[in-house]
Amino acid sequence: MASHHEVVLVHSSDLHLSAAPILGSSRPSDPLSVLRKVLLAATAARADLLVLAGDTFEHNRQPSAFIDRAGRTMGEFGAPIVILPGNHDPLTPDSVYRRSELAATSNVCVLGLTVEEAVALPGLGLEVWGRAHRDYSDMAPLSRPRSRSTRWQLATAHGHYVEGAEEPGRLLGSWLIRREELIATGADYVALGHWNRAARVGDQQINAYYSGSPDYAGTVNVVRLRRDGTVEVTRAPLQ
Repeated sequence: MASHHEVVLVHSSDLHLSAAPILGSSRPSDPLSVLRKVLLAATAARADLLVLAGDTFEHNRQPSAFIDRAGRTMGEFGAPIVILPGNHDPLTPDSVYRRSELAATSNVCVLGLTVEEAVALPGLGLEVWGRAHRDYSDMAPLSRPRSRSTRWQLATAHGHYVEGAEEPGRLLGSWLIRREELIATGADYVALGHWNRAARVGDQQINAYYSGSPDYAGTVNVVRLRRDGTVEVTRAPLQ
């Protein structure tokens, strides 16, 4: 059932791809440059899988031609890409993922659209699960964790991690993720998105990491699922 070789995945998030310039951004003229950099880093790491944990696009009002260009660029990557729609690019009726051929690209899986919430990759002995944002409302990204069905299980969520117990009546940002929810996933790695900076959260009981936005962090997370069952997480710089 499970693959017994080392599996390498690259985790990134918050690329905020946009055909039009983003206010305050210092990106070069090519609006897909950050995507190309992430794909090059994944190629250099010899990744078996790339996970994009939300906000791949800045918003859903992207021109169809631009979305198709992004899809063709992803299609040139020689491994599967799993995309989780975030709060900037949710699966609304006008979503970028519904208005283009991107989701039909052979190596691309959009959680919530291509599959309901989980994709199994038998050749790698792993499953990736996550709940897509379907609108702009509040949600609990890691509620009702899935049971393990493969050797390796990865969870992905887009939201804000908070420490401490819930305080009724206290106003906090939406899409909250708490330590006990991370642990309850039982996942070997939890790929998080929504923060611009790269960080490990939770505690030593779980491998839960934000990759950070590549524009700000300047890196991607490289995750090695070792044959002995251990997990190694490092960061690789973008070129």
